[in-house]
Amino acid sequence: MADNDFLRTAPDEIRLLASRGELAERVGAAAGDERRRLRASVFEIAQPVVFWNLTRALELKRGHYRCATAVHRLEDQCLDRFHDDMDTVVADVLRGARVPITSLEGWIRGRLTHATVDGYRRRRSERGALQRPRVPRWLATALGENPVLLALAVDILDFVGTDTAVGPDTWPIARWAERRVATGADAATAPRVVARETEVVLSAMRRRPGWYADYVERPLGRKRPLAIPLPRFSSENGAELPVDLALRQQESDPMLWRAALAVAAIDSGIADGEVPEAVVAAVVSVVFDGEPWSAGPDAVDRILAAVTAR
Repeated sequence: MADNDFLRTAPDEIRLLASRGELAERVGAAAGDERRRLRASVFEIAQPVVFWNLTRALELKRGHYRCATAVHRLEDQCLDRFHDDMDTVVADVLRGARVPITSLEGWIRGRLTHATVDGYRRRRSERGALQRPRVPRWLATALGENPVLLALAVDILDFVGTDTAVGPDTWPIARWAERRVATGADAATAPRVVARETEVVLSAMRRRPGWYADYVERPLGRKRPLAIPLPRFSSENGAELPVDLALRQQESDPMLWRAALAVAAIDSGIADGEVPEAVVAAVVSVVFDGEPWSAGPDAVDRILAAVTAR
């Protein structure tokens, strides 16, 4: 075998190695450029599997319809989460592909949940955050057993270990306040109330400096800072920069905006070889969740016919 044989590694060769049960062993024997090429080829195979079977569903649930249409449309934080999941999945393949695998894509798909959950737990551990945040007895006593403050303490302990980036205000007060509003709190005062109560909880936590440093301060300091988005407008003449302008033009009509994103997601899925009916059903069920017409028996057929007729 020539010294540069590994440099010619391609996805088809990765699939062949996997089918023979030799992929993990080959990777274990690799180093330098050889290992990088192997990893890059696995990444190429895994990327569409992760995006279409995991990332897209997560982004749709978050209401990030644009992010759900393609990898290159993921916003900064969403892209960070996607790369975290990709790193975990690729590592799982390189480590675990020790038996003959007929369909590598299918094997990856079947292990997505297990691999990414393990990856998330590992990242929490690396940050030093608690795996399963719980309020210790001393803190519960300090907070007067107040259920609202206890729940907020759990939110704080959970947040410091998540993959969510840290913004300029450190704590996601707006998100926590929105959750309060959804349960009946006053929208005008909720942010101020949550901010004040967050300080109450943090003050109680700081009564034990060592504990606070270990489980709040240190993991919080290891989180990524929030990326600053590039401006949408030119500094010279104020004109809007051409950032997906076709999609941006739909924003004035929320339903039209959702429809444009649904079509983009459906097109991308079909282009990647997914079953058209399955793509339409998955996208419509989430993007238009709650719309009476979307649950109709002929909704998928009508939308698929409209998309394919273009």
